[in-house]
Amino acid sequence: HGTESQHAGVRAAGNRRSGHIVHNWKARWFVLRQNTLLYYKLEGGRKVNPPKGQILLDGCTITCPCLEYENRPHLIKLKTRTSTEYFLEACSREDRDAWAFEITGAIHAGQPGKVQQLHIQRNSFKLTPHISLHGIVDKMHDSGSGIRPSPNLEQGSTYKKTFNGSSLVDWLISNSFAANRLEAVTLASMLLEENFLKPVGARSSGAVRSGDLAEQFLDDSTALYTFAESYKTKISLREDINLSTMELSGTVIKQGYLAKQGHKRKNWKVRRFVLRKEPAFLHYYDPSKEENRPVGGFSLRGSLVSALEDNGVPTGVKGNVQGNLFKVITKDDTHYYIQASSKAERAEWIEAIKKLT
Repeated sequence: HGTESQHAGVRAAGNRRSGHIVHNWKARWFVLRQNTLLYYKLEGGRKVNPPKGQILLDGCTITCPCLEYENRPHLIKLKTRTSTEYFLEACSREDRDAWAFEITGAIHAGQPGKVQQLHIQRNSFKLTPHISLHGIVDKMHDSGSGIRPSPNLEQGSTYKKTFNGSSLVDWLISNSFAANRLEAVTLASMLLEENFLKPVGARSSGAVRSGDLAEQFLDDSTALYTFAESYKTKISLREDINLSTMELSGTVIKQGYLAKQGHKRKNWKVRRFVLRKEPAFLHYYDPSKEENRPVGGFSLRGSLVSALEDNGVPTGVKGNVQGNLFKVITKDDTHYYIQASSKAERAEWIEAIKKLT
């Protein structure tokens, strides 16, 4: 039919209606139309007409990832306007996310702006400026709503107390720490980088060595991770940076997360950057530290800032680079290499810094 936007493969569906619970799961053939999700019985791998039932999508809410059934990670939950709940289970995470995306599009079909926003959100990346890694880790350890490590098998070996990469990504999204999988992977990479999580087994350990922040953590059900032993990180014994109160007295113009290349090890770390004026300074903070004090910063007076082109990695830049790079050279000729998460974000930062140099 011309109106059908997607023809479904086989999937198991359980539906729970308010008032009574049906716990059996049945394979059904689904067809998504403009504002309705039809489902059919299956016989011999074929759908049987007429449809067994339909879910009206107008006024529906969708939950994906839905973590209500612990042993079923591929669930989508739909709640209709009349509060009937349907649990649909896909064959894989990719399948689940593709369906959720299509169904969400159909639910909001009457609002083109909303659909456009969905497409942008699916491929965009923005971490909230005040994320606390400690807060996330505390919640991960919560006995009720946290992540429950269990024995997992990888290449013939059993690892106790582990969880896989995809389930952590699902958990971060369902707890609203990230809006999409790209953000959740970046967040999980930060947790790895700051030693809140440890890779277990060959797959996840191999990825960490790639040196690239967006690829260090694997959104994969075969990559295993565990909690680091003492997750309350010890306050580092690094000599305190003497920051004059004057440096931090300026008005905050802009703040947000950027990746910065370290000066010694040349590895990339996510830092919260804060730009202040009068006096003009750019400070950066370690998101894994509770105390609200910068781990570094520099005066912008007499500095130079410029975008670095994405064709070929410039000298001085190490590791696997995503692009969207820019460089700040301070008055005393120290070079800072910084990556934004998009071209637009890079342009905004350069513009804001230039005004203060």
